[in-house]
Amino acid sequence: MHKKNLNVNHGQDLKVNNQSGLIENGNYIASPNCDDRPNHELPGLVVVHGISLPPNQFAGEGITQLFTNQLNPKEHPYYETIQGLRVSAHALIRRDGQIIQYVPFHQRAWHAGLSEYEGRERCNDFSIGIELEGTDTTPYTAAQYASLSKLIKGLWSAYPTLKQKQVVGHNDIAPGRKTDPGEYFMWDSLNRLLQKD
Repeated sequence: MHKKNLNVNHGQDLKVNNQSGLIENGNYIASPNCDDRPNHELPGLVVVHGISLPPNQFAGEGITQLFTNQLNPKEHPYYETIQGLRVSAHALIRRDGQIIQYVPFHQRAWHAGLSEYEGRERCNDFSIGIELEGTDTTPYTAAQYASLSKLIKGLWSAYPTLKQKQVVGHNDIAPGRKTDPGEYFMWDSLNRLLQKD
C-alpha cells in the first residue's frame, strides 16, 4: 500500500479528475468492494459517515484493512463479528485531515446499505460516501471539517450532477438503522466552510 499525505489545510484547492474519478495527487488505495453504477449514472448525493476501527480507537490501519478485505479477525475481538463483511467508502478523512481514497467517485462504493433518499432506494447507486474517522460521541476535528469541505467543493466542481449540493448523514438515509456521523457532527460548521469561496 503506497501512502502519500494529502494536506488540504493550507488554503489550496482540492481537484477531482472527473475522468479517472480520483483526487489529483491524492492518496489512493484501491478497494475491491466496488462496481459500476447502474447505467453509469453520475453521483448526485454526498453521504457523510463516521467510523472507527477498532471501535472508539483512532489512527490504526483497521479501516483501510476493512475496505481492502485484509482485516485479521484475530487482531481484535470486534473484528471477529465483522469477518467477511465486504464494504467500502469512496474516501476516508483521518483525524488529522488526511484523505485516503478507496473507490473512484464515478464508481459505486458499498457504503450505504439499505437506504432511501427522497423516495429513491439503494443510495449506493447515486451517492458518494465519505467516512470521517470518529464516533457518534466524539467531536470531529477542525482538520476534518476543513478537508471535508474542500473535498465536497472539489466534487461539486467535477460533477455537475451534484449541482443541487445535497449533503446528508448516513442517519438521514438509513434512519433507525444508522446513527452516524452522530450528534457531535457540526453541520453548521460544515455549511459555513462550504459557503466560503
